[in-house]
Amino acid sequence: MSLTIKVLLGVLLGIMLGLTINLMGLNTSGYWVKEYIVDGLFLVVGKMFINGLKMLVVPLVFFSLICGVCGIGNINTLGRVGGKAFLLYLMTTAIAIVVAITISVSAGLGDGMVIESESGFSAKPTPPLTDVLINIIPSNPIQAMANGDMLPLIFFAILLGISILLVGEKAKPFIQAAEIANEIMMKMVMVVMAVAPYAVFVLISRSIAELGLDLLSQLAGYVLVLVGALFFHLFVTLMVVLKLFSGLNLRTFLRKVRGAQVFAFSTASSNATIPVTLHAVIQRLGVNNSVASFTVPFGATINMDGTAIMQGVATVFIANLYGVELGMAGYLTVIMMSVLASIGTAGVPGVGLIMLSMVFTQVGLPEEGIGLILGVDRLMDMIRTSVNVTGDAVVSTIVAKSEDSLDMALYDDFYTGAVDTSDLHIGSK
Repeated sequence: MSLTIKVLLGVLLGIMLGLTINLMGLNTSGYWVKEYIVDGLFLVVGKMFINGLKMLVVPLVFFSLICGVCGIGNINTLGRVGGKAFLLYLMTTAIAIVVAITISVSAGLGDGMVIESESGFSAKPTPPLTDVLINIIPSNPIQAMANGDMLPLIFFAILLGISILLVGEKAKPFIQAAEIANEIMMKMVMVVMAVAPYAVFVLISRSIAELGLDLLSQLAGYVLVLVGALFFHLFVTLMVVLKLFSGLNLRTFLRKVRGAQVFAFSTASSNATIPVTLHAVIQRLGVNNSVASFTVPFGATINMDGTAIMQGVATVFIANLYGVELGMAGYLTVIMMSVLASIGTAGVPGVGLIMLSMVFTQVGLPEEGIGLILGVDRLMDMIRTSVNVTGDAVVSTIVAKSEDSLDMALYDDFYTGAVDTSDLHIGSK
């Protein structure tokens, strides 16, 4: 049984157990199931797994970016790859928000509905664009690594890689050391992934046990439209973009990126999924490491397709609930703000809700409206993170194809690069 199948099985069993706990009322205060299982064992194991993935992010991104820049070998080529990736990420985000608003308006989402907000929401201050631009250059790169600040880390790693290229022959030992370190980090990814099916099982079980069906039934319209818009973007928009710009087989792509999608769904974090996304893009899709090591961390930082869709759907939903007529100017503002915010709030914790509060303020919607959708945001975050990760893989594949850095033999072979955990035993050779 492949690792992907094991993880999918963990997701299904987790949903079944979570629903059982919730429907039987075992997740209420005072029950030992909630205290020792849901908020005990499940919480601890889930957090440990996510921390294990996050543990790999900084060193993996750092070494893979250095190897990627040095592998490209030419500063002009690096600029071309970066420019293509940046424009593609902005384009897919803009398309995502337009699709979301169009579907939501067409469905009449929120018309005639009245839902009382039970969850308070206090928006964190949105960082001004000037601060974001200034902080791209780290005053202390070690501190940026310790804090997991992705944009400063990416800037420093790229600058270091460019400097290595400029040094030339003398820097070869450093490049070799970075390549060895990168290979070691990829092996660590496989070690952590070996326990993924069990960790995903407890993560999903806990989320479903806490969420339950009552809240979903109250917000059924919002959930259905948002999920529909996310799936449309995933299976239609992104696939059309991939086919249009690369001409590659879409079925092969979807089968090979499935593992990264499942991990993104279970962790609800693009950054935490970077190791798995890199493995899928390089080992499964055949994208050259020099391209993938740049486009994947870059995409995890600025690509917010799923979040942009959530903003569009939530804006239409809350506007209709409060009887606010946005009009064409309001929708254009939402589109512009969502595209800019996908870059401007990169690396900020709780980025989805922060971006949404910024959009609400800009178009004159009450921020307390966010409290209405806060209860289901965890589940929606899981789905939109899968969309984000798929977008990262799509752009990486397109850029690699355009740069003749895609191994077509590996791409077309379904089994090549599949994770094999059978050799991950202590003492094996």
